[in-house]
Amino acid sequence: MRLTTFLRLLLALLPVITAALLKPAAAARTGTPAQPLTTPSPAAWETTKTFKSRRGIIRDLAGDVSSVLTGLRLGVPRFFHRFPSADAVKSSLGLNENQIAALPTQVLNIPGYGNWTDQGWNLRFHGNVYKQPNISESKLDVLVNIFLIGTSVQALPPSQASQARNLTAEIFILQQGNQNVTFSIAPTAGSSGNQIIKLPTPTTPEGDFDSFLPISNNGFEAGNDTNQVQQLSVSVQGAPISNATAYLVPPKGLTIISDIDDILRITKIYEPVEGLLNTFARPFKPWLNMPSIYANWSAHIPNFHFHYLTTTPEQITRSYVDFIYNTYPGGSFDTRPLNFSDVSATLRIRKFLLKKAFQTYPDRKFILIADTSNSDVMRNYPAMVRKFPGQVQCIFLRNTSATDSGDKFPYDTSGFKGLDQKMYMFFRVPDDLTNLDIVNGQCYNASVPQNLTFSYQGLPFGINKASTKKGAAG
Repeated sequence: MRLTTFLRLLLALLPVITAALLKPAAAARTGTPAQPLTTPSPAAWETTKTFKSRRGIIRDLAGDVSSVLTGLRLGVPRFFHRFPSADAVKSSLGLNENQIAALPTQVLNIPGYGNWTDQGWNLRFHGNVYKQPNISESKLDVLVNIFLIGTSVQALPPSQASQARNLTAEIFILQQGNQNVTFSIAPTAGSSGNQIIKLPTPTTPEGDFDSFLPISNNGFEAGNDTNQVQQLSVSVQGAPISNATAYLVPPKGLTIISDIDDILRITKIYEPVEGLLNTFARPFKPWLNMPSIYANWSAHIPNFHFHYLTTTPEQITRSYVDFIYNTYPGGSFDTRPLNFSDVSATLRIRKFLLKKAFQTYPDRKFILIADTSNSDVMRNYPAMVRKFPGQVQCIFLRNTSATDSGDKFPYDTSGFKGLDQKMYMFFRVPDDLTNLDIVNGQCYNASVPQNLTFSYQGLPFGINKASTKKGAAG
């Protein structure tokens, strides 16, 4: 009996959804080059006075958390599809305009990349302008518990409770639209060449900004005279915790575009209870020895450009940046802007950001790496091969279902039909990636079985369209 795609997904997800709803309450940094500057994001605990009646914040936000299961039903293995808008936060916390005006303006400055053109260097500036309301710890605990399943912030160890509060405080912010943003930039190597760059347009209604702007070559080597990736310090005037490092990437070379969840860190996004705890409460933990794989690539591949692309909403970017820069080689970043705020937009944003990188560097080669629990990855990575011929060097996909019994997500390998096996590999553990000459296009470890059916795989009850033995893609 042939099942529709919807039924296959639904059957596969029943154990996950049931576990999420019924589970009872539960009582190394690697040696890398100089890392980019990062900024901690402490939450303030002072209570904000209110002058208007508060709406029921749990009622307002219940829909946000219910989107977890909605996303799972749609085959989108991500927890965060819709975070509260500035108006929702303002209303829920009962803030008035005078209180908001008194809050300091803050800027999330995401590590960017620059490219060389006939006119010189262009640098991408992107991030968000916001204000963070002061929320009492008791109110934060109420908010934290909305995101936890089967436990509460009160039941967490003190360090985990603190992390959960900080991350939740980063979510409940007031985005600032129509704001002008001015940057100070300088080479990180210590040479002269400070510059002031003002964005030509104000921030979007959601507080976002994203622009490529020309910068002076003063203090930097011309892109046609070097193959080195150059770092520069970028900060926002008037925003004290806004420092970041950007990367001037020459026209030719090798760039890795890497996902983060369940490929660089243990998230278990396919297990809602574990995934929420691993994101909100527990310290971020690298997946096996993946840091050593990246450290080896950084040490032995000349001028390797690392770019980290995750569809995690930008409100929690700092947690991801801090983890990456303390565990993996530093690099530029992309996260999901606030104007991509629903499930369908989440499906599109990865492709949008991939195309932006490919179009920015038409003469560079790309290594794409992620895991099979991302339905958008399974479509978009092979699509880049066809959309940008000759630019994709390798595709590496960790098959989470081959090694993690908690992953019940089916995944569709049909996009890989017709691609040369030498340019992609489904792998099980980081060691499968060792001894590959990726610079020269060796992307396939023949000792790792592939077993692709070029259809849905990992379906429950053995109902794959084609019979396969257990392997990297089985």
